[in-house]
Amino acid sequence: MADVLAAPVAGGATGGTNDGTAAVGVLLGVDVGTTGVKVAAFGLDGHTRHVEVREYPLLEPEPGHQVQDPAVLVAAVVEAVARCVAAVGPEGVVGLSLSAAMHGLVGTDAHGTPTTPLLTWADGRAADLVRELRSEGVAAPLHRVTGTPVHPMSPLVKLAWFRRHEPLAAASVARWLDLKALVVMALTGTAVTDLSSASGSGLLDMATGDWSPLALGVAGVGADRLPFVLPPTHVLPLGAAAAAATGLPAGTPVVLGAADGPLGNVGTGAVTPGSLALSLGTSGAVRMVVPAPPRSLDPALFCYALTPGAWVVGGAVSNGGIVARWLARTLLEERPADDTTGDAAVLALAAQAPPGSDGLVMLPYLLPERSPLWDADLTGAYLGLRRRHTRAHLARAALEGVAMQVGLIASRVDAVHPVRDVTATGGTLRSPLWQQLVAAALGRPMTVAGAAEGTARGAAVLGLVGLGIAPDLPAALGLLRDPLATAEPVQPVPELVVAAARARSRAAELLASLDGVRALLAAP
Repeated sequence: MADVLAAPVAGGATGGTNDGTAAVGVLLGVDVGTTGVKVAAFGLDGHTRHVEVREYPLLEPEPGHQVQDPAVLVAAVVEAVARCVAAVGPEGVVGLSLSAAMHGLVGTDAHGTPTTPLLTWADGRAADLVRELRSEGVAAPLHRVTGTPVHPMSPLVKLAWFRRHEPLAAASVARWLDLKALVVMALTGTAVTDLSSASGSGLLDMATGDWSPLALGVAGVGADRLPFVLPPTHVLPLGAAAAAATGLPAGTPVVLGAADGPLGNVGTGAVTPGSLALSLGTSGAVRMVVPAPPRSLDPALFCYALTPGAWVVGGAVSNGGIVARWLARTLLEERPADDTTGDAAVLALAAQAPPGSDGLVMLPYLLPERSPLWDADLTGAYLGLRRRHTRAHLARAALEGVAMQVGLIASRVDAVHPVRDVTATGGTLRSPLWQQLVAAALGRPMTVAGAAEGTARGAAVLGLVGLGIAPDLPAALGLLRDPLATAEPVQPVPELVVAAARARSRAAELLASLDGVRALLAAP
């Protein structure tokens, strides 16, 4: 199992060497995220040469709609690449490799011009259709076939929403693209996506690698209105227009790359079964690479492709560090000057309460939640609230609740393949308290990596294989391994491990104790 990724990845292009030796040059890892793009220039000696970041707004034109202007996003990508190229010099750039956020959807006309906003993963407009698909018994078969839970984030249900609620707009769309295809089209003029990004659409059959007839029927689109799917290591030439805008020569190799979640594993080196990658920022995710989709996929988990021979199983939480931001607005006596100040104040407040928060438990579903239940209708709640509880208890219970959700997902992944080690990233985990709470919920040591350019690094690592500079991902990781990983793992504190286990069992008991209240309120 340890050599899952030791074979060359299919779909690469000629260029460079194929013996694992590094040519002189710089590879650009382009990470197109939900609120910004990061372009990192990696020298083939492993050092990061330069990083450019450009942000763009996440818009909410109506409640529950979370969209972006495709033109603004593409312009930011091009500008970030151009500034990075200007900083390192175009003559040394051997290519670009791409990462993009999952679950995006945008409609385009016959000329490739967007006709709809870009609906992001956070867009919740299709919640009504998710309820229908679940009640009709269609959700479970779709998950088994595609590996994507039926949830408002999924492009499949977004397409079904357009068909029902905006049929004229849907009929005018010549082709539906994901975020990766939108960026690839802007850079190369070709409307294609990669296997990894396509596998998060809810439309791809994991077994065949083709668009699923079942999913297409539910979505109400034909395969001819979706982008072609190519291997993540496939290479396309940079188009003339993008070349002029970025300062790179036309024809510069562009490696399609993969989706941001799977590439997060690559960026931290968690690319073999047993190595768990955990990220916790505003939201969070827990993922492990396995050689093939599980024969029976746990309903709590997703399964997305990294490459044809490597798949990522795991779960994502919408409510990560953003819970601390809510606590800052709600509990602090003085409004913080900024988010960083607010986070620090919340952590200091939470540290005043004992482990386990004196029996107070929070279900932190402030935003529509994803794994492990994939139920966007669930709402947050404090359980076990008593007069003795203070603002400090409320703060700590919320942080412990987030850690509990992460631990629940990790236990489900452990059932797919036993966890051997954990590598964690994310701005939230700069806090020692967050580190201790998550390690306790996992019940095992956790190595915190710097990974400031983790996903962009993952894209660059995959790009080395696509360009033939490295023969496989392990060799490519050897060239671009993150130098910021901490040597000493965070050890779980026994007292906190016990408190985390008690909180989990207490939450179940408290929920059961409310059955009588529910029955009373439901009575005529």
